[in-house]
Amino acid sequence: MTQIKSLKGRRVWDSRGNPTVEVDVVLRSGASGRAIAPAGASRGRREAMDLRDTDSALRGKNVSQALANINGPIAQALSGMDVRNQEAVDQAILSLDPSPTKNLLGGNATVATSLAVLHAAAEQAGKSLWRHVADYYKRAPSLPLPEIQIFGGGAHAGRRVDIQDFMIMVPGATSFDEVMEVTSEVYFAAGDIMSARGCAAGVADEGGWWPLFDSNEQALETLIAAIELAGEKPGERVVISLDIAASELGNNGKYQLALDDRELTSDNLIELLGKWLNDYPIVSIEDPVGEDDAEAMIEFTRRFGDRVQIIGDDYLVTRAALVEQAIDDGACNAVLIKPNQVGTVSEAIEAFNKATSGGWGTVISARSGESEDVCISHLATGLGSKQLKVGSFQRSERMAKWNECLRIQDELGAGSFAGGASLSRTWWGKSK
Repeated sequence: MTQIKSLKGRRVWDSRGNPTVEVDVVLRSGASGRAIAPAGASRGRREAMDLRDTDSALRGKNVSQALANINGPIAQALSGMDVRNQEAVDQAILSLDPSPTKNLLGGNATVATSLAVLHAAAEQAGKSLWRHVADYYKRAPSLPLPEIQIFGGGAHAGRRVDIQDFMIMVPGATSFDEVMEVTSEVYFAAGDIMSARGCAAGVADEGGWWPLFDSNEQALETLIAAIELAGEKPGERVVISLDIAASELGNNGKYQLALDDRELTSDNLIELLGKWLNDYPIVSIEDPVGEDDAEAMIEFTRRFGDRVQIIGDDYLVTRAALVEQAIDDGACNAVLIKPNQVGTVSEAIEAFNKATSGGWGTVISARSGESEDVCISHLATGLGSKQLKVGSFQRSERMAKWNECLRIQDELGAGSFAGGASLSRTWWGKSK
């Protein structure tokens, strides 16, 4: 009764109004699972690629071929398989398309199918998804510390600001609910400041304010002002996190900060970020240099890895082999986990396990093109990942995930919240 009876893909629409794929998996028992594939705007060149039709319809973003793959070869390969063996199901998908970038089937087709199977297995077991994940992967569940965008930039805000995400975390909170309350105060304080200064252009892709700043550092200065206006002391209960998304700024060791009218070498960029680390309570930086700039990533980690969390996103693209290589190289000390970046649940878990066994931090992450799907809230909790990055404190596709964590908190209890332990007292303590 735990075997897959049918599998169906359909076209739905993401938070940017672009088509994406949703998959329903139905078991012989009648239990079912459903998942939607997200999509990224800032993408690593080595990550799994969405399969798009590239014709004139829907600006070349239609997904009819990805759906044909779901409803054809993927459905045929998975028919009759037991959902209690996620690895076997994912391996059956991979046998149809072994390419790391999922060029044949499409990463959108594979990840929606893989996640839907995970959902179906949880329903069959009569468990919440987070509980099924914790039991299946033998992890101790905990509510993650949110990493929440206040200002959006880079590819998420028309590149009006070069740095992609200016975020806050609240490691001094004692519950997930407290994080939401503090974040609300800071988020709307930032909006008030920007309105008063006439530098607000609206809301970016992930719900953060779309700013009209004169420099990249002005965003940091304004974020400090917002934290203070909210009644907090920067570096105590509230700290700052950045996603530089440096691969979007250039390549071959040359980086363009268009807003500042500056071209930086790798060394220049490292020096600039080091200055920001000294001047602001920043405890986490994602992709501080480009995905092709390994020497610079190693140097950045050597210089700052004992005082800040250094997350690899485009640099690692949720691939276990790249995580393993980075651990050996001394590059980064944490990894961003995006299931659609690698294509299946099992591959994402492999990267997660490789990171944790190497003593690294892990951050489960959404994408800029999202939906009402709340899988990642359950994955972060069930795996015991200490941090979760969803986007901002506005737009329902973001809030759906934060709100789901609040529901999970009711099941787990407030004592399960990771809080400041997710950052380690070394990093957080030095921001105080």
